[in-house]
Amino acid sequence: MHSTSHSASDSSSDGAARSASQRSAHGSSPSALESALQEAGAVKEAQAWPLLEHQGGLMLAVKATLVRDLTLLLRRRGEVLNPLVFFALVITLFPIAISPDPELLAVIAPGLLWVAALLAALLSLDSLFRSDYDDGSLEQLLLATQPLAALSLAKVAVHWLLTGLPLALMAPLLGIMLALPAGSYAVLALSLALGTASLSLIGAIGAALTVGLARGGVLLSLLILPLYIPVLIFGAGAVQAAILGDGVAAHLAILGALLAAALMLAPWAIAASLRISING
Repeated sequence: MHSTSHSASDSSSDGAARSASQRSAHGSSPSALESALQEAGAVKEAQAWPLLEHQGGLMLAVKATLVRDLTLLLRRRGEVLNPLVFFALVITLFPIAISPDPELLAVIAPGLLWVAALLAALLSLDSLFRSDYDDGSLEQLLLATQPLAALSLAKVAVHWLLTGLPLALMAPLLGIMLALPAGSYAVLALSLALGTASLSLIGAIGAALTVGLARGGVLLSLLILPLYIPVLIFGAGAVQAAILGDGVAAHLAILGALLAAALMLAPWAIAASLRISING
């Protein structure tokens, strides 16, 4: 159908150009030639306008989704602060329960920081689509003319901005409590920034599948925790390599590759999961 409209518009623009050339060949005045060329340009502009309008509508819809979700979450500060408080409590209590020995804490710090960040990110996933499902706005997203995958990606981006990114920024401060060497703070923050973005994308698939369940938190954990293992391994490995003085580029590159794969595949999986949960 689109090819037919494009061919029709191309033929109309070509016809306008041919009519302009025919009028110029018969000795038409310069003003008549200019008007014919303007007519051909108007046809070309009308042909390109639907595509530009569609792209502009998509960007407006994504921006509106970002602003709406940011506004709603900032009004519910408890949901934003819960993962951060949980992360801080786990890191604070762990040395009390194990040992205050700095050498021992430095050895377990990479794995402990990453596991605590993973569980903190998991804590906030159940509410990712829950409020939209309860008030019916999730069904409106499914009925929207814009791609559901793009709108879902915008919602995941908000989740990462208010959960994953603050966790990555908090981690170096909490690493001081675990006697983490100073040279590994930047690697810790960067690995968590990359890793938590992947965790948000992967976790959103499970959140979309369980959004229609009354108590889907346990099922959500069972679904996505196995998928978190590669991110956990390479994230903690990057921090451990920084502590030992080894190269961290390979670990960070793999985290980036995992994030790129999640960005390409997860939005479509989230959209399909939402349709399954809503439509059955």
